[in-house]
This record gives sequence, C-alpha cells and structure tokens, in this order.
Amino acid sequence: MSTFHQTPRLQASADSNALSSNPTNFDIDEISTLGADLIHHNTMRLACQADRLINLGKESDIAPTIAQLDRIGLPIFVLSGGSNVILPKELNATVLHPTYKGINILSEDEDGINIEVMGGENWHELVVYTVNQGWYGLENLALIPGLVGASPVQNIGAYGVQLEDCMTHLKAFHIPTQSWHQFQKAECQFEYRDSKFKQEAGQWLITRVGFRLHKDASKVNANYGDVSALALTLAKAEQRSVATPIDVMKAIIEIRQSKLPDPQHLPNCGSFFKNPIISNEQFATLQTQYPNIVGYAVGDKHTKVAAGWLIDNAGLKGKGIAPILTHAKQALVLVNHSDVDSVSPASQQDILATQRLIQQTIHDQFGIDLEREPVWVDDQASYNS
Repeated sequence: MSTFHQTPRLQASADSNALSSNPTNFDIDEISTLGADLIHHNTMRLACQADRLINLGKESDIAPTIAQLDRIGLPIFVLSGGSNVILPKELNATVLHPTYKGINILSEDEDGINIEVMGGENWHELVVYTVNQGWYGLENLALIPGLVGASPVQNIGAYGVQLEDCMTHLKAFHIPTQSWHQFQKAECQFEYRDSKFKQEAGQWLITRVGFRLHKDASKVNANYGDVSALALTLAKAEQRSVATPIDVMKAIIEIRQSKLPDPQHLPNCGSFFKNPIISNEQFATLQTQYPNIVGYAVGDKHTKVAAGWLIDNAGLKGKGIAPILTHAKQALVLVNHSDVDSVSPASQQDILATQRLIQQTIHDQFGIDLEREPVWVDDQASYNS
C-alpha cells in the first residue's frame, strides 16, 4: 500500500541547534525565480509549474532561506537532480534546488580514505573522480543520474552494490524544526531502495555525505550479470590479466549506455519499478511455468525477482499508453515520447496510465504486485512513496 507524506509546515523548536531568525541583510528574492517552469528540472521532462524556485548555492544560505519562507507559509519541496520524482502539473510550493559543491578529504591511510561530499555534486561525476583517484567502492554505481544529496534517500544501488556499503555519515537540515543533524550510517535506517529520509519525505535537506573508500585495486564486485565478462575483456585490452575497479566501472557504463536511454535525448527517470521480493515457495511455483524467470536469493526464505524480466515476458517491452512507453531495450524504464517543447507535454496523469497498465498485467499473469520506485508528488508537495 502506498504511503502519503504530507509536507510539513515549519514549526518552532526547543532544540538547542534550532536556527535563529534570518539575518536582515539576506534577501531571498535575490536567489528566487517566481512562477518557475520545472520541465527541465526533472529527467522525465514532465510539465510542472512551481510557485517559486530557489537555487541554493551555499550551505550557509539554507537557514536564512527557510526562515524567510516560514513567513510566506507555502510548503517547501526539495528538488535535487529530478531523476527520481514524478511531478504534478501545478506545484503549490517553494522548490529548493541545491547547487553547492565540494569534495573534502577527512582522513587517509594506506588502506583507504574518508571523504565528505557536498550534496550538489553530480553523482556520476563523483564516481568517475573517485575511481580515477584510486579510491574504490562506488564503481558499480556509475551512470546513476542525480545529485549526491539525494543518493541516501533512495539508498541507490546497482549491480550488487548499494550506497550504504560505502557511506559513513551524512549531514542534514530538518526543515520543520530548522535544525542541523548529523547521522551515522546505522541511524539512516537503510533498506532496499529505502531510508529514514524517504520515510520522512519532505522533512530533510541532505547537504553532505561521507564515504569510506578503499585502495585495493584487486578487490572488485563483478559477479552480477554480464559485468564480469566485459570487465575482464576491458582489462585484457589493457594488458591486465584480472579486472580492476576501473574496468568494472567502464563495463557498467558501457552496459548501461547500451541498455538505458540517455534522459537528455529520451526523457526517463531510470528504473521505474522495484524488483519485487517474494517467498521462495512462490518463486519455485513460477519456475515450473517459467523456467527462465530471473531471480536472486535474499536471505534464506525470499527471492528478488527481476521486474524487467516480468515486464518483458508479459509482452510489454516497448509498449504502454502513449506518450509513456517502456523502453525498447529495457522494459523496466518508462520513457516520455511527447514533445517537451509543445503546448501539451506529457504530465503526471500520462505516467499513471502506463503504470497502472503494467501493474495490472503483471499481477494478472504472475501474481506479483509491482511497486513504483520514483516518488510521486502531489500539487501540495506531499509525497506518495
């Protein structure tokens, strides 16, 4: 069942870390755009008009900005890279978009390095930078769209690795109480594509994320799909007998580019459905009817089924309800075929129509309920996860 998260109004806090009122020399209008068109601020390129857009260029702008917004009384919506949200046509909210950047080394030893990354950094660019520096651990997460600050919300993951595997801590601003908080990994309540910050959607603005990365080039995670074979081929082309993290990264980039559409050319928000987790008994029953069904063990009692395989084998690859169709090469991805510059670009309701078609078809054929991965936002900036 979907869960709605009402975007909270700001409230006073007795916390000693609560921020005081904004400085008198801070003018929110200088960093604001009224009546902002967000069609180019979400990778699905859905039509969306927001009351106000504020680009946060400095971490120090956050407290005075939110203090002034408190007096306006509109809901606040944090929009990072726009790669994991489904926006409404009208968004009656002030949108905060982080653009602050920086990568800081906290400590380093012969085995690894601890870094802290500002939330406005591009995620894929961070992966490439760290791997090229000889700091490993993020290579399997290459080419995931979005910004660093949003990565813990979804606990992003790919090819056998999740963000939590390397993350150490984060810093976040709690919007309702206007207070800063530091979280260690164990406090983030990470699960598969989930976290405390997704469960409390709309309440947090993550500004910094810390990582512990290793320096052992012989330590790779390439036992997923066709990554291992391609990584080894790339290694041999460079006269190496075994694959290194940089080979794994390059292999994953090549695989993703061959299967996934570039949002700049064909608007999408990446994987649209979570891989469902079912009981081993249900999976065994399905195997008798579908011997080639793809699944991976999750503990002793459950199996994670490849949602893309389900959609493909239900005959829905490349299909849907126009203008939203599944991608011709990767059924797990919904793409927007509308003209984003037209007078009537695709909207949230177009997404919903294709989503429901796919969910009903998979339920009827396999007895499995697919869950949407991107976050659904209504016109009052409330979230339906």
